[in-house]
Amino acid sequence: MRMRSILGALMACLLMAIPAMAQDLSLEERVKRLEQQQKEKEESEKRERAGMPPGVERPEVMRSETPAGEPGVGPLPEVGRERRRESQAALSFGSSGSGRLVYAKPFVAAPKAIVGGYMDIQFRSEQKASIENGYGGTTNTFDQQRFVPFIYADITEHVKFASEIEIEHGIREEGGPNSSIEIALEFAHIDYLVREAFNVRAGILLLPVGKFNLLHDSPLNDLTDRPLVSQFVIPSTMSETGAGFYGTFYPGRTNKVDYELYLTTGPCGYDPNGTPLVNEAEGTRGARQRTCNNAVDGLDINNGKAVVGRLAFSPMLGVEVAGSSYYGNAAPNGNYNPLSITALDWTFQRGPFEVIGEAAWAYARGNSRAIQTNTIGFSPGSLLTGIPGNSGPGIPPQRSSGFYIQGNYHFMPEFLSNWSPKRFGEGSTFTAVIRYDRVNTNLDNTNMTGGMANLQQVSFGLNYRPIEDVVFKMSYQYQPMWFNPNTLERIHDNAFVISAATYF
Repeated sequence: MRMRSILGALMACLLMAIPAMAQDLSLEERVKRLEQQQKEKEESEKRERAGMPPGVERPEVMRSETPAGEPGVGPLPEVGRERRRESQAALSFGSSGSGRLVYAKPFVAAPKAIVGGYMDIQFRSEQKASIENGYGGTTNTFDQQRFVPFIYADITEHVKFASEIEIEHGIREEGGPNSSIEIALEFAHIDYLVREAFNVRAGILLLPVGKFNLLHDSPLNDLTDRPLVSQFVIPSTMSETGAGFYGTFYPGRTNKVDYELYLTTGPCGYDPNGTPLVNEAEGTRGARQRTCNNAVDGLDINNGKAVVGRLAFSPMLGVEVAGSSYYGNAAPNGNYNPLSITALDWTFQRGPFEVIGEAAWAYARGNSRAIQTNTIGFSPGSLLTGIPGNSGPGIPPQRSSGFYIQGNYHFMPEFLSNWSPKRFGEGSTFTAVIRYDRVNTNLDNTNMTGGMANLQQVSFGLNYRPIEDVVFKMSYQYQPMWFNPNTLERIHDNAFVISAATYF
């Protein structure tokens, strides 16, 4: 009897404990479920920060192991992803607020822009005082010639933005009484990508006249000074406002064709008083839209437009030959004096050897004769004489030409790599350079012994790149046919140049 009482009490206690145990199990399941939900939420947020959609596993191959694409092809890396919000009201004129409206921009919530650029610094020593400084010339000087910020952005998958701001000789605050501060938009354009073979571009365009005008960055080039033909015949940097299209297609298994074609504002070949801006001293540089008279304010000086295009053919990797042309009216309304520039460029690469070059011909038709509505005292159509900045009888030139050919050899001595692998290891290189330049800004003048038109230069250089984006350069320039702008005399000169340049 007593045993049955004890068993009954135990059974009663067990029946009372079962609901409590069931409640505890239910609570434990809920805790596990909450932990699982929290884990899934954290994983989702982690994937979102990493730019991966839910349900997609992270690839095992790291970014550095993927093959590098062709420069300038493919999407830009996105920045500021961790600061992005899931949604934001579109900015419109109906947006409310006051002081906060300056922050009501789409890029604040979803930053897209990438800021970079390049700069250079150089020291130049000339045998003769042929460096212009406004005080009779000097034989040597330091010069921080260029500071160039870039702003690039991926707006959408199909809309891209690119710009470059050039600041030359930035130490100057106001440029002196006869100069202006050299700050300008070198290019700024919007691209709408349709397909690889056809894309639309509009804005301030870097004109595809020759290849150097497109690839003129200081850290990119192996010599400090730009080729003479790219200073006087194709005046880099040559840019104009306009629109057009570009693309790439592949006619064969190993060859490639690139093209660009634009309609632009056109050249500015005359001062408001009718003085030609194409001359011996500057070549075609004065006819660039960016250097036009301030009164024009960057607008067209006539009702005509310029056409410019470049067609490049690459039969195989490391070989490219291209032709380009520019044509537009350089005279103000009521006159038709077109400026045309034709160029041929080439690139040959094989192993550590590289041969590059460019040739160009310019024709400023009618540049030697007075235009209508001139105020310099010449009847329209008469031959101009005594115009400053020209040789011989002082007749402005119509034709000019020039070329350069450059050989590069890339190498890295093994003893340096063994001595300091960190400084002279993978990614670093030396380059030996030789370049021959020749240019004539006045082919109409047969008097080759005088004037400033006919220039020749041979450059020998050696540079070191710790990485591809940074370069330290040293070069010697032999100038058998040169001109001293301070004394207006033909001279035989030579120069020594040291410089450094880097992207950032």
